[in-house]
Amino acid sequence: MALSAWAVCCLLGGVLLRGGSPSPGGPVPRLQLSYRDLLTANRSALFLGPRGSLDLRVLYLDEYRDRLFLGGREVLYSLRLDRAWPDPREVLWPPQPGQREECVRKGRDPVTECANFIRVLQPHNRTHLLACGTGAFLPSCALITVGHRGEHVLHLEPGSVESGRGRCPHEPSRPFASTVVGGELYTGLTADFLGREAMIFRSGGPWPALRSDSDQNLLHDPQFVMAARIPDNSDQDDDKVYFFFSETVPSPDGAPGRVTVSRVGRVCVNDVGGQRVLVNKWSTFLKARLVCSVPGPGGAETHFDQLEDVFLLWPKAGKNLEVYALFSTVSAVFQGFAVCVYHMEDIWEVFKGPFAHQDGPQHQWGPYRGKVPFPRPGMCPSKMTAQPGRPFSSTKQYPDEVLQFARAHPLMFLPVQPRAGRPVLVKTHLTQRLRQIAVDRVEAEDGTYDVIFLGTDSGSVLKVMALQTGASAHPEEVVLEELQVFKVPTPITEMEISVKRQTLYVGSRLGVARLQLHQCETYGSACAECCLARDPYCAWDGATCTRYRPGTGKRRFRRQDIRHGNPALQCPGQSQEAEPAGLVATSTVYGTEHNSSFLECRPKSPQAAVRWYLQRPGSKGPDQVKTDERVLQTEQGLLFRWLSRLDAGVYTCTTLEHGFSQTVARLALEVIPAEQLQGLFSRELRLEEPPTWAGPAAALPKAWYKDILQLSGFANVPRVDEYCERVWCPARSRGKMPKGKGWVGLELGKKVRSRLQAERNRTPREVEAT
Repeated sequence: MALSAWAVCCLLGGVLLRGGSPSPGGPVPRLQLSYRDLLTANRSALFLGPRGSLDLRVLYLDEYRDRLFLGGREVLYSLRLDRAWPDPREVLWPPQPGQREECVRKGRDPVTECANFIRVLQPHNRTHLLACGTGAFLPSCALITVGHRGEHVLHLEPGSVESGRGRCPHEPSRPFASTVVGGELYTGLTADFLGREAMIFRSGGPWPALRSDSDQNLLHDPQFVMAARIPDNSDQDDDKVYFFFSETVPSPDGAPGRVTVSRVGRVCVNDVGGQRVLVNKWSTFLKARLVCSVPGPGGAETHFDQLEDVFLLWPKAGKNLEVYALFSTVSAVFQGFAVCVYHMEDIWEVFKGPFAHQDGPQHQWGPYRGKVPFPRPGMCPSKMTAQPGRPFSSTKQYPDEVLQFARAHPLMFLPVQPRAGRPVLVKTHLTQRLRQIAVDRVEAEDGTYDVIFLGTDSGSVLKVMALQTGASAHPEEVVLEELQVFKVPTPITEMEISVKRQTLYVGSRLGVARLQLHQCETYGSACAECCLARDPYCAWDGATCTRYRPGTGKRRFRRQDIRHGNPALQCPGQSQEAEPAGLVATSTVYGTEHNSSFLECRPKSPQAAVRWYLQRPGSKGPDQVKTDERVLQTEQGLLFRWLSRLDAGVYTCTTLEHGFSQTVARLALEVIPAEQLQGLFSRELRLEEPPTWAGPAAALPKAWYKDILQLSGFANVPRVDEYCERVWCPARSRGKMPKGKGWVGLELGKKVRSRLQAERNRTPREVEAT
């Protein structure tokens, strides 16, 4: 739509120029969908609970039961995955009588802390979940009946309520991680009221309860992110639970102060502690540093040390597990985020390497060069330790020297390096923080790609790919979409992905959203648009942009080019040059000399470079428009701060993306000389009769209201009649005006004047809305 000149002036204040330097936060999303866009397209569905906000703290996706379980402030919910949240099941779980009052007496906030915030939702058996809540700073746990597969029931077993100390943190927002293995709950948390006693704890199953040795000082103010069972090999006796966390430790080089580092730690599932040393304490705990840094000039590196979230990308059979980790910086002068990928076999190799050793608090760390006892500290009792003459089938049979060594050397000397030695994704100077990560491995026509979903603190999700192109060490970042999941900006705290359902479940304090991973038709209805999107979920099938499914259909009907996004090769018949003139209609726009004017051009992709060309009357060919302080190229179009008669001509707006050029708009600008406009406005408005154009051209008739409106931007005369009829004539039909023709003309003249003044003061958004 072409905006009239007087409506464009307000664009000058807040417009962003296109064609300058790229955004400091990196590539812009090719497609941005608002909260309302997602709902309108039926791509998302929200569940905020009957009270409008869940204060959500934990989300558990159970694909076996086809259920989604939510834990919030004193409430649990069960949602069926095969429906649009129409029949949720609810269980209320407030604190025990007197607990809320006791919490307030101890100085805690009655609203944000003295309630039962559900923090643990884990499977217990075929029909029950284990749930734990903060219990107004007196944690408690209970069993929740959820029924068999196919049933939709949810209720709390009153007789199962017991203390949750060591299994659930006291504080609602304290970083925390948990997982269940063989009916036992493994947790990383601070287990005391003051939040000072950090530990890894195991409870609730056939194995004896174990905890970290508080005297050993294993953990330094840890911020736990994830816990998961990850098998090392086919021997189940060698299985371990891995914890991912950050901690604040003394400076490793002996300098004063403390630094933040990220860790991966592990314990053996069959650890039962020692017989005389480390009794009821972990005897197999080890930890190593996770490094995520960008190499710089002169050997300097930019480190991302604060671990934000971890996603485990489980492969198909015979492949290696990959760990996707989201990091942030903690520097006061630099803020950024990075995604590093680690192969699980590299983590195993670090735990097989040298132990870290320090001669004293003021000494630097180095590799331990002495003799390491057998069984190697950190090893699980398994086939490797139960050898003839050395029947170490339990950690209680481990020699004291093994346990003493494990107690003194829990840290590995070598760090875990990311794949390719650098992050796959780096984002700096963002206006929003990245909080959560989920990854889907997608098979496309030209290879396999990992699509990364990043949850922000503003309620949106970024859909990104990192492509390794050629011999370059720097992956290409491709931002496919930015999806505003929640209407109100709110930090995303949970994300679970269902590959089976092609759905992302996104949680925030407000509630949960079900978001489709893709909606190919939103990219457009042409082959070139589908190809330029570079979305591995989507391909051109010969008629529409639709879901790509490997191994189906004929090759010639599937057009997809994720690595290069080149429609010139994938879409035969679509020219690499600008489209022929006949394919894009030419619209006429009127502007007045010495006044401002605006030519609108909205490219379908913000990643496309926009170029303007001008064909002046009588010239042989178009010339590229040169911008200066008078003519500005903006994200919305071409803005003339004041018009010259030489600006008249046909303007063509083209976009260039991955070498593919398209014509988006063609506008014929007619410049009205200043003296002609002055002549019209210098005469009294007369609306009783249309103007008579007989006579010499120099003898200008009295201005009719249609002339004024046309010169102000209303170029279509029938639409002007409709506009006036809608705005003014209903008043006459309601009896508010006399029916005399002269009186009507006088009143209309007054209204024209006031209406024109109001139109000139309107913003572009208001003009577009009408």
